[in-house]
Amino acid sequence: MTRLHLFDLDGTLIHGSAAAVEISRQLGLEREIGELERAFAEGRLSTAQFAQRAVALWGELTEAQVTAAFEGAPWLTGIREVWADIRARGERCAVISLSPGFFVERLLAWGADATHGSAWPSVPFREPLDPAGILTPAAKVRIADELCTGFGLTRADCVAYGDSMSDAELFAVVPHSVAVNADHHVSHIASCAYTGRDLWGAYELTGNQR
Repeated sequence: MTRLHLFDLDGTLIHGSAAAVEISRQLGLEREIGELERAFAEGRLSTAQFAQRAVALWGELTEAQVTAAFEGAPWLTGIREVWADIRARGERCAVISLSPGFFVERLLAWGADATHGSAWPSVPFREPLDPAGILTPAAKVRIADELCTGFGLTRADCVAYGDSMSDAELFAVVPHSVAVNADHHVSHIASCAYTGRDLWGAYELTGNQR
């Protein structure tokens, strides 16, 4: 049976950090983005409000800085190997993240079959951000359903990997889920949990061995 593996990005594939944090580090704005991250985690900002404030912070962002942020992020080990194994088995893998699409889409080169991130203007920013293009946790379920349709699968064929409240709605509708270095929002609803820095360890919990 073919399966669809759905991966979160921030805090899941990136250990203890997020795309917004890594981008802000390149601009010397760690304190400012930290304040926005706390406000979002506490429910004081919606995903669109977070994005609107972040794009204002990143007014001088360049493509070179995005590349540096991506390459310097604390990625879990084994990502390319896991995705290669998934594809070798005839299965599919996708990344669904609330983070900017211009960051998330870089994972296509690592072997993801599809990536979905929030729709931000291209870097350097010359166009305004459209709040309607910013994803929400509920959008992860919608995108998963769209991917299933495209691949000829159903929710019953999905495995979700995530770490926080943005993954809870997706975890609630798929039969298999792996909490990866997760907090209390998903650790109690996941099928299983992994703590560590090697994606293979989380992947093996779905029944696939090296």
